[in-house]
Amino acid sequence: MKFQRGVSLNGLLIGAVIFALVALLAMKVLPEYIEYGKVVKAIKAASGDGSLKEASVAQVRNSIQKRIEIDDIKSIEVKDFEITKEGGELVISFAYTRKVKLFSNISLVFDFEGSSNKQ
Repeated sequence: MKFQRGVSLNGLLIGAVIFALVALLAMKVLPEYIEYGKVVKAIKAASGDGSLKEASVAQVRNSIQKRIEIDDIKSIEVKDFEITKEGGELVISFAYTRKVKLFSNISLVFDFEGSSNKQ
């Protein structure tokens, strides 16, 4: 007796739709997290820069602005960074919100925040 094996057309179509939705979500969300990683890298590099330990806030902002331009960061501007000194250490923190439109009237909202002294 022979039995047919394999995927039916309905199963294949349902699997393709699920795969397409997951791929759409990944293509929309992943760039936001990559850019967040670039922002964190930029502030950690700026806070770890020895030449900026005694620098003014304007000099620190200038250094961050250069890093933002090099990494082509569009989600946040240099004025959105909070620059303080805690115990002689330079601490740079930020918080911003990104809204990612998926399709029609459905969107995802991300609240990103970080600081140079967080591990």
